[in-house]
Amino acid sequence: MDSSEITLEAVSSVSQIPADEWNACANPVACPGVLTEGFNTSYNPFVSHAFFLAAEVSGSATARTGWGPSHLLARREGEIVGIVPCYLKSHSRGEYVFDRGWADAYERAGGSYYPKLQASVPFTPASGPRLLIRGDENHDEVRSALARGLIGLCHATEVSSVHVTFAREAEWKFLSQHGFLQRTDQQFHWHNQGYQTFDDFLATLNSRHRKAIKRERREAVANGITIHALNGSDITEEAWDAFFEFYMETGSRKWGRPYLTRSFFSLIGESMAKDVLLIMARRNDRWVAGAINFIGSDTLFGRNWGAIEDHPFLHFEVCYYQAIEYAITRGLKRVEAGAQGEHKIARGYLPQTTYSAHYIADPTLRYAINDYLKRERAYVAEMGRELSEAGPFRKENGSSD
Repeated sequence: MDSSEITLEAVSSVSQIPADEWNACANPVACPGVLTEGFNTSYNPFVSHAFFLAAEVSGSATARTGWGPSHLLARREGEIVGIVPCYLKSHSRGEYVFDRGWADAYERAGGSYYPKLQASVPFTPASGPRLLIRGDENHDEVRSALARGLIGLCHATEVSSVHVTFAREAEWKFLSQHGFLQRTDQQFHWHNQGYQTFDDFLATLNSRHRKAIKRERREAVANGITIHALNGSDITEEAWDAFFEFYMETGSRKWGRPYLTRSFFSLIGESMAKDVLLIMARRNDRWVAGAINFIGSDTLFGRNWGAIEDHPFLHFEVCYYQAIEYAITRGLKRVEAGAQGEHKIARGYLPQTTYSAHYIADPTLRYAINDYLKRERAYVAEMGRELSEAGPFRKENGSSD
């Protein structure tokens, strides 16, 4: 194992990093004898070079939009051995881990919360590796260097804080050893229990929820709607045009200003077509709704949804049930359906803890946030237990009620 010195630097664009070097860290080939707990051994499309490049080149994640790239690199003898995708943020939008209350409190006390550093995938509430490390490297050594580098970058740029969001649990635990505060939240994920068909999944539900899902699926397509799963070369620019219209219409109502530009979708269509699944609904010879998903080696990641016509239960069909069917067909282990939404429980998506780690430079603010997070973690854990008990699955005694 190479023991030469690791050096650190920050670069202002993913385009400054060769794609093969980035991907060797982001989605490495497993190396026996090197791996430790939490090492990334599955393909995650959101940490690929292509995804970050599309976000930046399209104008979606740039300094102008409040996402100034400042990616942290660890090098050994000139070769990149570790990366933390990182952005200098002038606001807290597009993150899905909410710290606006922290910012307000600090600013009322006379501090400046912004800018801050955000180690994340822009606009993407999907869990995955955040400390990206080459597969043939000493995992603990490189991630220790990256953790120190994040703190050093915080102080060098004189920002208030560093936020590593939607990290893996092992990274979350590790960063806490370096002074990062621990935060939890929850999403709702569907888990594949070896189902061969959608009906196999339905058979595990109690009768009330099983009947409700069957009814919702029938009514979703009752008005002459057909559902189409597009992947790879099936996704044309015409399909992207339609999906972007859905995205803008729905995003404008939810967020005020959607984050992603039209060119972002064309770029991922060129570079990541095999990783993208568009579930589209069609009626009277035109697209009326759609949802974009990204395909990992063991997970289907549901992202944005939109529609220009309102049809009962169409959202559930396009976003949740079609995703489950696709995961079963492809043998994927789970479906991550994005942020929030307790309504997902009735559709078979159960609570799953998500993890973020936060380095707060100011000792007074750090103490206050740490106290708050202790109570928040207890609340999240209790809420997860309660929601899991309310799930739609049949009880162990085999009752269908």
